[in-house]
Amino acid sequence: MKSIKLKNEVQKRLAKNDPAHNFEHIMRVYKNAEKIGKKEKANMKLVRASVLLHDIVSYQKSDKRSKNASTESAILAAKILKKYGYRRHEIDIITQAIREHSFTKDMIPSTIEGKVLQDADRLDALGAIGIARTFAVGGAEKRPFYNKDDPFCHKRHPDDKKWTLDHFYKKLLLLEKKMNTITAKSEAKYRTNTMKKFLNDIKKEI
Repeated sequence: MKSIKLKNEVQKRLAKNDPAHNFEHIMRVYKNAEKIGKKEKANMKLVRASVLLHDIVSYQKSDKRSKNASTESAILAAKILKKYGYRRHEIDIITQAIREHSFTKDMIPSTIEGKVLQDADRLDALGAIGIARTFAVGGAEKRPFYNKDDPFCHKRHPDDKKWTLDHFYKKLLLLEKKMNTITAKSEAKYRTNTMKKFLNDIKKEI
């Protein structure tokens, strides 16, 4: 009952978020976390709560505040969890997982629950859904698809603040090697191959 109320609150709070960070994103990460967490023998009660609240504070990627979103999410998550009767030690583990999951902070989470959250969230940045999310964010930020002189970053450093395709080279293609769990590594490899095929296909079309 407690988890249902928490899920309903998160859904209401994220109702106006962009398509890449809305409640459907949360539910995909939730699905990933269920698969990973059970195999890794994590505390699923804590994993599920951390997933639901990991993006409770979210900003557009161009917003300077976005680099602090995971910290702000952890602070707000603690208040919400207390309201629903979570114990102090549970809140500590959940909020730590949320603080440490961010790609920007480049941290290896200190608990298995944090590792499951980080892997589950990063998997949603990969594969077909990762491609869709990347171009959704690029469109919202009004970025061109690619640099016309060097679309695939052969002779320059990727700049994903200027060109959407650069995000594959700046972040997405690096995620496979950053997964924590065996379960996530396997799925990440499959999804990364999906993105590489997309990049090969787009090379033929532009």
